[in-house]
Amino acid sequence: MNALNGHDFEDLEEGMSAIFSKTITEADIVRFADVSGDANPVHLDEAFAQTTPFKGRIAHGMLAASVISGALASQLPGPGSVYLGQNLRFKAPVRPGDKVDVTVTVKELMFEKRRVTMSTVCTVRDKVVIEGEALVMPTSRAPRAG
Repeated sequence: MNALNGHDFEDLEEGMSAIFSKTITEADIVRFADVSGDANPVHLDEAFAQTTPFKGRIAHGMLAASVISGALASQLPGPGSVYLGQNLRFKAPVRPGDKVDVTVTVKELMFEKRRVTMSTVCTVRDKVVIEGEALVMPTSRAPRAG
């Protein structure tokens, strides 16, 4: 652990994992729509959303996926790490009130640049709703090359 309670690159091993959870609230959806500009009625209008294949409102996919950032920043690698990239596959909807559980797992350590590839899986009630991979730059005890 580093001084920020995060893991330095040198502390990481393939297979290490952590879990972070957040319940997606009505307020989160409304605020995300405001911040992002995404006012799609499938997120905000129950009457409209009932006419879609989802048969009700769903959270923005990127709102649900943003919980991955919370897992990386607070759990593994943790505070001080920098999120460099992410690919995502949306598998199922997240609804208002759903608790999103994110599991992040160290998949590959890239020693030359001190980067790490993380598997990222979001579940709701044990069903995978989002999966992907993140590229992260954790803190390091070694000096960075100029």
